[in-house]
Amino acid sequence: MSAPTSLDLAEIKRLLPHRYPFLLVDRILELEIGKRVVGLKNVTLNEPFFPGHFPNNPIMPGVLIIEAMAQVGGILALLSTPDLQGESAIYLMGVDKMRFRKPVVPGDQLIMELTTIRGGRKFYKMAGKAFVNQTLVAEGELMAAVGSEGE
Repeated sequence: MSAPTSLDLAEIKRLLPHRYPFLLVDRILELEIGKRVVGLKNVTLNEPFFPGHFPNNPIMPGVLIIEAMAQVGGILALLSTPDLQGESAIYLMGVDKMRFRKPVVPGDQLIMELTTIRGGRKFYKMAGKAFVNQTLVAEGELMAAVGSEGE
């Protein structure tokens, strides 16, 4: 069986343990196992964080942009280590060089592209970029570890 090149929401939910309101990826648009992934998050006004961030000027919190990028990168890491699927989770371990360039607001489609800098069986480092309408809104590096509970 060949590796998938895209994933729908049901397939994403089979890989990630996150659920509403914390599942922050709606679709995987492109996937190159071990190398690169592109994911999409539709940002809507009914997101649970907008009433408090900020009531009259809703902006997606930067930490949730990072989390969305981490979830997209986590899908790449999990699919790149098939022997660990189903028995393991992926944990965000660090964020470096993160910069936010423009706000993300309701109605935006957040497109996140992550490429592997260093990958292995247990640890991944990825370069991530997030775009809205082909404009860079955030970029940085994310580190993650693949492991089972108690490791």
